[in-house]
Amino acid sequence: MARVFAVVVTYNRRALLEECLHALGAQERAPDRVIVVDNASTDGTADFVRSEHPDVQLLALADNQGGAGGFHEGLKAAHAAGADWIWLMDDDTIARPDALAELLRAPAQLEGLPAPALLASKVVWTNGDLHPMNHPGFLRDRTEHFILTCARGFLPIRAATFVSLLVHRSAIDEHGLPLKHYFIWSDDIEYTARVTRERSGYVVPTSIVVHKTKTAYTAVTDTGGRFYYHVRNSVYMLRGHAWSGREKLSLTWFLLFTTNQYLRNNRFARDSVLTVLRGLRDGIRPVPST
Repeated sequence: MARVFAVVVTYNRRALLEECLHALGAQERAPDRVIVVDNASTDGTADFVRSEHPDVQLLALADNQGGAGGFHEGLKAAHAAGADWIWLMDDDTIARPDALAELLRAPAQLEGLPAPALLASKVVWTNGDLHPMNHPGFLRDRTEHFILTCARGFLPIRAATFVSLLVHRSAIDEHGLPLKHYFIWSDDIEYTARVTRERSGYVVPTSIVVHKTKTAYTAVTDTGGRFYYHVRNSVYMLRGHAWSGREKLSLTWFLLFTTNQYLRNNRFARDSVLTVLRGLRDGIRPVPST
């Protein structure tokens, strides 16, 4: 039987982490190991995991490396420990009891379609609607593959987030790890797009998790300074190799569209304009080595 490790990245959200771990413990098919990557939390998260969840492997980072660094280190540790599949999620991901079991059933149900390197859950918000932050990018340019996949009850993906994503160890063997220098936002999009340029990934609609954010936000509607990472990391992706040239045209359009929406939402305030300009400036600078 395949060895499945769950990797949960957390930072200063102890209550949500406790709920996430409780949901993992209630899985019909339990993970063989749970790894919590703590991004140097200051709220006692590490001590909480050690005392209340001694069966959980704690990977306590010396500094906050963001989601990108956390998932990089978590995937690296799980792969080195021999996991066949690695189930990724943030600390605010609350999995339904059959979420992992449904993901693991999928490969046998693909009936001749390419073997999956990635399997993604359906991600909803607390009201049951699809979470706008976690809409996957679908593979639409291979029409026959798209139709055959849908006929089997799945959807072929081009990119997805790390909110309940099952990664096969072969994806790491072939395509490496997430890029730490992204810090937050789009590290998962870049990584999954990098993998699916050559391998296949699927959404498994019967595997459902709740992304328990305070609001059903997106990079645009979250109007704070974090939009900087959306701009900078989009430019990083335009400079990278995860996307084809034609896809980069769409990525450019999306960056322009979201930037316009962000600035309009903020009434073109000086701080919002500077946030965009800083993102563009840093995006064209030399990329840090990972």
